[in-house]
Amino acid sequence: MSGRASAAASTNRWLQLWLGVLCMVLIANLQYAWTLFVDPMHQAHGWSIAQIQVAFSIFIATETWLTPIEGYIVDRLGPASGPRLMIVFGGVLVGVAWVLNAYATSLEMLYVGAGLSGVGAGAIYATCVGNAVKWFPDRRGLAVGLTAAGFGAGAALTVVPIRLVISTYGYASAFFWFGLLQGAVLLVVAQVMRGPTAGTVLPAVVRAEVPQSARSYTSAEVLKSPAFWLLYVMLVLVSGSGLMATAQLAPIAKDFGVSNSAVLFGATTLSVALVVDNVMNGLARPFFGAVSDWIGREYTMAIAFSLGALSYWLLAVAGNSPWAFVLCAALIFFTWGEIFSLFPSTCTDLFGTKYATANAMLLYTAKGTSAFLVPFANLLVSATGSWGSVFLVAAGTNVLVVVLALFVLRPIREAHHRTAEPSGLRAS
Repeated sequence: MSGRASAAASTNRWLQLWLGVLCMVLIANLQYAWTLFVDPMHQAHGWSIAQIQVAFSIFIATETWLTPIEGYIVDRLGPASGPRLMIVFGGVLVGVAWVLNAYATSLEMLYVGAGLSGVGAGAIYATCVGNAVKWFPDRRGLAVGLTAAGFGAGAALTVVPIRLVISTYGYASAFFWFGLLQGAVLLVVAQVMRGPTAGTVLPAVVRAEVPQSARSYTSAEVLKSPAFWLLYVMLVLVSGSGLMATAQLAPIAKDFGVSNSAVLFGATTLSVALVVDNVMNGLARPFFGAVSDWIGREYTMAIAFSLGALSYWLLAVAGNSPWAFVLCAALIFFTWGEIFSLFPSTCTDLFGTKYATANAMLLYTAKGTSAFLVPFANLLVSATGSWGSVFLVAAGTNVLVVVLALFVLRPIREAHHRTAEPSGLRAS
């Protein structure tokens, strides 16, 4: 590739990456700003909180479990039209869904809106992550981390405006105008979204620390691979512990007696923790992704999840003071968010780029599976009378994943490359 062509390819792939980040920011509030709408809907319609939260469960289910199909369609349509058409599809659905929420006068309408927004968000998530792993074979961890950070921390840009609109004009106006806005911007951005074609990806820098497959495996082949199922189990285990912290942070702070303690400019411990946790969750994704590009995926997993185990233990033994709670919770989120960069990158390293969108999304369904583990935290608290037991189990789970990464995943990955493609291995 000539110098001029190399420069053009580099510019184009960074443009595609930042457009993908923007798309993720635009759908982040579908998940992370949902909580702002719950009480206003409860007050307006008399629906119970539990009934309203069924909509959130529907959103998570459709956003997670349908991504392999959406990823398959993107790969099938090809780089020229796959990303563009799938972002258009997702943009229309999330826009329509939030407008529908604005006019929903029954729970059934609200649930339909949740399903549509979940399908739309999943379509965009799958497309952007798939584009990132394909465009950046040399910086895959960083690229996926930045993309995932857009979804993890993007709501920080919209939470305050949404709260202002809700308080001034009502929740229906917020649903309507933000639905139209995010849908319209996604439709515009979609026109520029492309996947890489032959000759448009820079030659990978050879790095023995991050070996990559020279052939592309179909999803059917991936589902027969022990390496995939090992990654799936590892992701379920570590995702489950992080989702527990996400779902239970407010009850934990309340039971520790620190929830309403003022710690910073009058802000309570819980409020500060929620803001800091979102920031740390977002930062973790590109940070550990970039580290993994240099020292390897398994070693980075070992570092991150060892720190995660330590953070759960610290929360158990020292989290009953306000600032200790904030710091321990921040460390938990900083050592959890990286799963959304490390695991898609590892999957693509193993199984190639042609079907990377579908394959990475098959692995992403582990997030949906892990959500079923969250209620067990409450059962354990009921049985033991303490959150300490939950934190120790979470710490032990992280230690188990460290062991699996170093002593099971690494040998399996090496055997996968040797036996499946003895002459086809390349490093990045």
